[in-house]
Amino acid sequence: MEAIISDIHANLPALEAVLRDIQRFRVRRVVCLGDIIGYGPFPLECIDLAMGFEICLRGNHEDAVLFEPVGFNVRAEEAIHWTLKRLNDRSVEEDLRRARWNFLGDLKTSHSEGDILYVHGTPREPTREYLFPKDVTDKKRMESIFARIKHICFCGHTHIAGIFTPKGVLTPPVDKRIDLTGFEKVMVNVGAVGQPRDGDWRACYLLFDGVSVVYRRVPYDIERTINTILATPELDNYLAERLRRGT
Repeated sequence: MEAIISDIHANLPALEAVLRDIQRFRVRRVVCLGDIIGYGPFPLECIDLAMGFEICLRGNHEDAVLFEPVGFNVRAEEAIHWTLKRLNDRSVEEDLRRARWNFLGDLKTSHSEGDILYVHGTPREPTREYLFPKDVTDKKRMESIFARIKHICFCGHTHIAGIFTPKGVLTPPVDKRIDLTGFEKVMVNVGAVGQPRDGDWRACYLLFDGVSVVYRRVPYDIERTINTILATPELDNYLAERLRRGT
């Protein structure tokens, strides 16, 4: 069994709560689909924990600190610039600064094992393309995406849990086993640890046993994250306010 997480977004209390929940199960590895950083107030702490994951991919927010923050709104771009300052803080030991940068620079954009693919966005554009539930009406786009999938693709990026097939999308129930073997092809959005946008503020991740998935929702110390954002002038207050709404 493996735990698949995504979109931590520098929300340390959420990540810590998820990792505690994972310990309840016989999980052999943690797979992270990217966006460890961005928006939240604990980028360095989350990077340090992510360095211990067996597999970790690059999301668009890692792209932004490594290259340029292209296509980001003002709030997100301000958070990226603040994260860059934290990563380059000269008061931090040089070896640790270098280790964090090396970790980010070495992140892959995708990972495959047999007929299973892991990405942050979609198989067409692994770090940047969004696939929302409403997009299932775009037949050509869906065909193009599914043409790149052998059987199962795990993704994040939208912060909305969902199971996509060539015929439509399912909003997955929590704590119920969903068998994937009946789908010829399926794209599984694992939701978001640090900034859910499906109306539920709790951290979201899933467990995968090779044939089925179980979605988990985990409460965490949301006030700690909110108060730290509000106490950080470089981070917009909106980034705190949206956490309670799960939007």
